[in-house]
Amino acid sequence: MAAGGGPPPAVDVPDLVARARDGQPRAVARLISMVENGSPLLREITALLCAGRPYRARVIGLTGSPGVGKSTSTGMLVRAFRERGRKVGVLAVDPSSPFTGGALLGDRVRMQDHATDPGVFIRSMASRGHLGGLAWATPQALRVLDAAGCEVILVETVGVGQAEVEIASLADTTVVLLAPGMGDGVQAAKAGILEIADVFVVNKADRDGAQAAIRELRNMTALVERAWRPPIVPTVAYRGEGAGEVVGALDEHLAHLEKSGELGRRRHARARDEIEAIALTALRSRFADLHGDQRLDALATRVLDADLDPYRAADELLAALG
Repeated sequence: MAAGGGPPPAVDVPDLVARARDGQPRAVARLISMVENGSPLLREITALLCAGRPYRARVIGLTGSPGVGKSTSTGMLVRAFRERGRKVGVLAVDPSSPFTGGALLGDRVRMQDHATDPGVFIRSMASRGHLGGLAWATPQALRVLDAAGCEVILVETVGVGQAEVEIASLADTTVVLLAPGMGDGVQAAKAGILEIADVFVVNKADRDGAQAAIRELRNMTALVERAWRPPIVPTVAYRGEGAGEVVGALDEHLAHLEKSGELGRRRHARARDEIEAIALTALRSRFADLHGDQRLDALATRVLDADLDPYRAADELLAALG
């Protein structure tokens, strides 16, 4: 509600999108906020963002356990890409409180070196309970940053550990960060992180155990047959050491994706996932509109009473939804 209890001011969506395309930070920030909040104008916004303009931005995901230096490494990469004249967007996803739904959104604080650079847009997003290390609105936020002219978009995941594999379906290149002495090698083997990494970065390489971690990773990656063998790059991110080597590895992977056709396949799969997510969200909305919880409760009672099996109950629920 607007001040004084009146209706909220009308939004001129075409003008807002036009200003975002011109790279105006406030317009970009407002569009991402509308995406996060599920604005009723989201369909119109997305239509204007997509109209006649193929997706161009290069999306790089960074994931890893808490404490490996994801935010510091992200800042290091922002600096490296800016030195090459690239316009950079950053989406840093922070965990939401399971009690209040709030989030600290502290990643932006840790990247203040770039806060005044007009060629960098940094946005923290709350995961809002979404699993997989991302926020549910991340795909649409990427579209906003792409429309705003960001050539490289860095997506930093929550950092919750072994479940963070969703980034691989969203990014062109997935960087997995590890650090010596944190047990990350064993964790990667258990978690499937080994399979999603396109580039491994062993940060804090000035610490004891760094070379052992690198050797362990080399042994592990040798066991997996892939067309692309992920390089392992040591860095000391807070000093900027290894930045050039990481960017070089990212460029080599991009060249591999383009030559093999994998870049097109990954982006096609990303579009499929986005469409599916929108459709499922619409289905849940229809479920709520048709008092779906009441129907579901009634069907659950019939299943418990052995009057109905769960598959037939699901069929009845779907039939009610049309």
